[in-house]
Amino acid sequence: MVKTLLLTASLVFVSATALAEISPSRQTELTHLLKHDCGSCHGMTLKGGLGPALLPEQMDGKDTNYLVTTILEGHANTAMPGWKTMLSVDEALWIAKRLKQGVQP
Repeated sequence: MVKTLLLTASLVFVSATALAEISPSRQTELTHLLKHDCGSCHGMTLKGGLGPALLPEQMDGKDTNYLVTTILEGHANTAMPGWKTMLSVDEALWIAKRLKQGVQP
């Protein structure tokens, strides 16, 4: 609970400040991670599988901070892991925005 509150507080801070620049090479790595690692559960085209679809239609109405928290912390008692050991808040935010826009397979 405290960890989630601290993460939420950091997300509010991040959304109120300029985000770190994510280099083009890191963007390529994150796109690969999204398509392959996330795709292993959410489907290679992100249309669903073990996990739900991650298409813009499913992201519509979901708060970006909620998506970032989900990416970093995962969901307890589900197959959704947290990726905070591999991703920064800025990188998770970049992924969340890409999901809302739609990622080309």
